[in-house]
Amino acid sequence: QVQLVESGGGLVQAGESLRLSCAASGRTFSSYTMAWYRQTPGRPRDFVSAVSSTGDATYYADSVKGRFTVSRDNVKKMLYLQMNSLKPEDTAIYYCAADRDDPVVAVTSGRFDNWGQGTQVTVIG
Repeated sequence: QVQLVESGGGLVQAGESLRLSCAASGRTFSSYTMAWYRQTPGRPRDFVSAVSSTGDATYYADSVKGRFTVSRDNVKKMLYLQMNSLKPEDTAIYYCAADRDDPVVAVTSGRFDNWGQGTQVTVIG
């Protein structure tokens, strides 16, 4: 198991940037596929981005490609999401997730075993 705590959310104007962080605890962080999901009221969680355990492979939803960048630091046990050119439709609660499965399997199934509590991102304008 791994415990996840997100931070970095906030209120920004359209076109601005935010960087989300996810701090993980546990000794085997480097063996987990990591991902970001987001959710708005009344809707299921939507996939945003994922990164393989080594950081070599990254995956993005079409809606954020070219604007968001996912990265990880296995020494610090941190996951990041750099969000640029934010749009009002990016407004959501953003969740960090972890799973031991291969990233393609994990993202395709959406079945991540570990989730954080979420951080609110609000984009106005």
